[in-house]
Amino acid sequence: MQKPNKDDRSNNVERLEQMVENTQQNIQEANETADNMNLTASQKEQIKEKNQHREESIEQFQNEIQEEKAYREGNELQ
Repeated sequence: MQKPNKDDRSNNVERLEQMVENTQQNIQEANETADNMNLTASQKEQIKEKNQHREESIEQFQNEIQEEKAYREGNELQ
């Protein structure tokens, strides 16, 4: 029987920050595609909706980053 993995949170902040950066880049690339390609109104709307979901994800990532930073600070004091 395998032991459960220890909760390794040592790189969570950096990983989440990278996820925010990648998601922002995806938003930018999607916007450039929408602006520079001959897309239908429906395709442009799909891009807009995906970007809205991406913005919501960024907000959640940023909340997690704050939680992880607080966890780190709390554990450094111990």
